[in-house]
Parts: sequence; C-alpha cells; structure tokens
Amino acid sequence: MSILITGATGQLGNLIIANLLTKIPATEIIAGVRNLSMPSTLEALKDQGGEVRCIDYDNPEICQKTCTGVNKLLLISSSHTDDTVRLTQHTNVIHAAKEAGVEHILYTSFAFPQTDLKDSSSVHRLTEKVIFDSGMKYTILRSGLYIDFVNVLGLHEAIQSGVLTTPAGDWRFNAVTRSDLARAIANVLAEKGHEQRIYELAAPQTWNFADLAEVLTEFAGKTVIHSENVSVQHWIYPFLSSIDTVSTSQDLELLMGQPVTSLKESIVPFLN
Repeated sequence: MSILITGATGQLGNLIIANLLTKIPATEIIAGVRNLSMPSTLEALKDQGGEVRCIDYDNPEICQKTCTGVNKLLLISSSHTDDTVRLTQHTNVIHAAKEAGVEHILYTSFAFPQTDLKDSSSVHRLTEKVIFDSGMKYTILRSGLYIDFVNVLGLHEAIQSGVLTTPAGDWRFNAVTRSDLARAIANVLAEKGHEQRIYELAAPQTWNFADLAEVLTEFAGKTVIHSENVSVQHWIYPFLSSIDTVSTSQDLELLMGQPVTSLKESIVPFLN
C-alpha cells in the first residue's frame, strides 16, 4: 500500500502526515510537495523510510509521474486565489491519477456545498464531479469552516475593552480546527474502506458570538460582553454569509474517534 498526500508542506497536509506516522509504516507514505524545502515533519518521514516527491498541479506530466505506483491519493485542494485556475489544477491531478492507475482518490472539499454553482464553494462541487466522472473509487472529505476566522474578529481588543463587537444577525458557526480534521483524515487514509463515501467534517454543534464572549471572559479574568453594531464592517462577514456555517454533522467526531476540540481550546492559538 502506498498513500500520496499532496500539499504536504501546507498546514493541513503536514498535520495529516504527522498523524499518519503514528498509524502506518512511513514506507507506505509519500509526501507530494511543490518544492523540496521541507518542514521537520517531512524530514522525519524521510528518516523513517518515507518518500517525498515533487508534484505540480499545473503540470499533468509531473502529476502522472508522481502518482505512479500510488494506491491512495489524497488531493488537498489548491490554495490558488482564482477558482478557474484551481479547478484546472484539480482536474490535472485527477486525470493524472487515473492515467497512473491510482485506485482510490480522496479530496478535501468544503462542507455543505450550496445548490447554486455560483457560490463560493462551486470549485469544490465541480471538482467532486470530475472525481465522480473519473470512475475511480472516491472519498469526499468536506472540511468545515476553519476556526482561524476568529483571528480577524478583534479578540485581543475584546479582552482589553470588555466588549466583543460584531454586526447584528443570527450568527452561528460549525467551525473546526485543522488538528481535528487532520486526525480524522489520517484515520480514513490508514483504514480500509470509506470508498464511495462523502463525509461532512463540520462540528457536531454550533456556537455563536455570545458563546465566544463567554470564553473570552474566562481568558480575560473579567466580563467580556457581546455587542451588536451595524457599523461594523469587515470582508469576513460577507464571506461567512455566503457559506453554510449552521449545519452540523457527527462525521468528524466519528472519524476522529473522540470529541472535537472545544471552542475554548480552539481559540488559544489566536490569543498568544
């Protein structure tokens, strides 16, 4: 068995490999990277007999060469800012994997895609269709909203002032940490099965800004309240309004085999 993880130097890919190294022999793991500047996790992978290969989403020939001899391929979605380019890149990898004889492709999609293909998750839905049409065994891993978005909400300012100010609205969030996603995805990669499955890797319950203010109160050692103000503007709010941040799923916890990280623990990295 050989498992190729693309985007291996990215935050998610790096965490997935770190988790995989605790579950299967390193000799079964191939890290796909754009360049050979490697973090410590990949150095550890090589030291234990794993392999690092160059992969270029823009180059079908390199993709096919990289996929040769691979049984399972985890395609981590491209970070390119242009969705048209992203779809082309994803398609290149999927077709290359098919040509190289990859048996099972897994893809990090986005949770609860909307029905309108013009929405912000359309590239993921279109990529999923390319995968379905390829005829390969597949597993779609639809990741929820990253908890990282809280980093632009002014948490430090809220702790200092005692007020977390946001626009009015019924804001609820099914956000998740990369660490939880990586643990679940590594389990899927290491286990047999999961073919022809679509998993919604979002939190099993939502939280709102009032909940966030309560957590900030614990860190501040003084009361932090939530206040709504129509004058608050930031690019994050239109983005949040364009995706499904409300739907929940048990899939992430089931695949992790443990509860998801609490809101309090999740925001610690953004308070340091």
